[in-house]
Amino acid sequence: MPYQYINAPELIGHWIDNEFHPGAGDQRKPVFDPALGKVARHVSLAARGDVDAAVASALAAQVKWGSLAVQRRARVLFKFRDLVERHTDELARLITREHGKTFPDAKGEVQRGLEVIEFACGIPQLLKGEHSDNVGGGISNWNQRMPLGVTAGITPFNFPVMVPMWMAPVAIACGNSFILKPSERDPSPSLFLAELFREAGLPAGVFNVIQGDKTAVDALLEHPDVQAVSFVGSTPIAKYIYETSAKHGKRSQALGGAKNHMVVMPDADLDQAADALIGAAYGSAGERCMAISVAVAVGDIADDLVAKVKARAEKLNINDGEAAGADMGPIVTAEAKARIESYIASGVEEGATLVMDGRNFKVPGREDGYFLGATLFDDVKPDMKIYKEEIFGPVLTVVRVDTFAEAVQLVNDHEFGNGVACYTRDGRTAQEFAQKIRIGMVGINVPLPVPMAWHSFGGWKQSLFGDHHAYGEEGVRFYTRYKSIMQRWPDSGSKGPEFVMPVN
Repeated sequence: MPYQYINAPELIGHWIDNEFHPGAGDQRKPVFDPALGKVARHVSLAARGDVDAAVASALAAQVKWGSLAVQRRARVLFKFRDLVERHTDELARLITREHGKTFPDAKGEVQRGLEVIEFACGIPQLLKGEHSDNVGGGISNWNQRMPLGVTAGITPFNFPVMVPMWMAPVAIACGNSFILKPSERDPSPSLFLAELFREAGLPAGVFNVIQGDKTAVDALLEHPDVQAVSFVGSTPIAKYIYETSAKHGKRSQALGGAKNHMVVMPDADLDQAADALIGAAYGSAGERCMAISVAVAVGDIADDLVAKVKARAEKLNINDGEAAGADMGPIVTAEAKARIESYIASGVEEGATLVMDGRNFKVPGREDGYFLGATLFDDVKPDMKIYKEEIFGPVLTVVRVDTFAEAVQLVNDHEFGNGVACYTRDGRTAQEFAQKIRIGMVGINVPLPVPMAWHSFGGWKQSLFGDHHAYGEEGVRFYTRYKSIMQRWPDSGSKGPEFVMPVN
């Protein structure tokens, strides 16, 4: 069948009951092609009436979907998985044109989303309960996990396919309906995914999309029929999502900001560490919650490490994300670019050594694009703004410490606790680092320790609000309620009224 959103139309609207809806409100927001610095299309911003319509649709659809045999739900996801794989290039191209990341990187994003869909296809196994026979008095006891009802996801601009796929397939496999509120900066992939869900045979209303801003978010948080909200974004908004959800009786998993460190030990392979830093700091223009933004140089290796990183960063091919051989694309919006530039200025003002300045970078033929070059700071101190705050751009800072213990303390003292890496050849150091570090995701000679789909993703401290990490078995627990059932049949020997707590 023809897919409208392979080539995104001028107006990006909502998706309700397996159909496109332009929206009840008259507010529109421009969607930019960041490599060109031009408006590509507009997105409709939902009014509360749009959210109410989506929730009503989801509520009506969930009753039948949640009672469907679990293997029949899995079969829809198997078909959806095949369609996403078949249309990987089209999805990746939409990501590149609206987000800016390179086409190969965008394809990698789709692949990581596919892995969670594949995990969700195994939902019959994942929803198995436990049974105990004859726990006393002819009673058997078992448990099962029940769907919540209507669930919602509020997702960020930096992964417009992968992060929605962290949420929706698991929620839907568990028997819930799901409403996606994607970023208004790159909304087109969400509607293409909706078309693929429809093609896979997902009933109308089980997956809806609401475009919008804070009005749409608040409407979802306050709606009494929405049972759970998943979120990925900045820490201030994550905290707001968590607190507002709790106020309105909803469960939430709200993943916030990050300041990921890479500790480089004196015994590390410095070429390997420098290569890892280049990819982890500047890949996707640093617009990743798992990007490495702080290199912690331990001992006397800092000069060599900085020199190796600088030499590699100078060779980066920064270009339109669809250009052949591009290593890094543009920043997502002009506002984001200006914010990152203000952090660079702050680092200079506070006395850090600016080794490479990515400001005023231009790409021939793309002079109006939102490009920044790789930026590298040395001699950064823990009290500097560029160390304390999440920059979310192609800015790598280097902090020098004398000992392993200082490095561990530095990482543990930071308010964020999303991801961390340590580069070393020594097994004892690696083991001690993994056990002592107070961070949710740890890599040993792995720069981006993003868990596989059958594990779960999430940080500690100010990087996660809520009790559950995303996807994997943690996701199954988040999107279901535990129910315990005790059963005894009339002919099992009841002896009349019982007035004390049953015991064996």
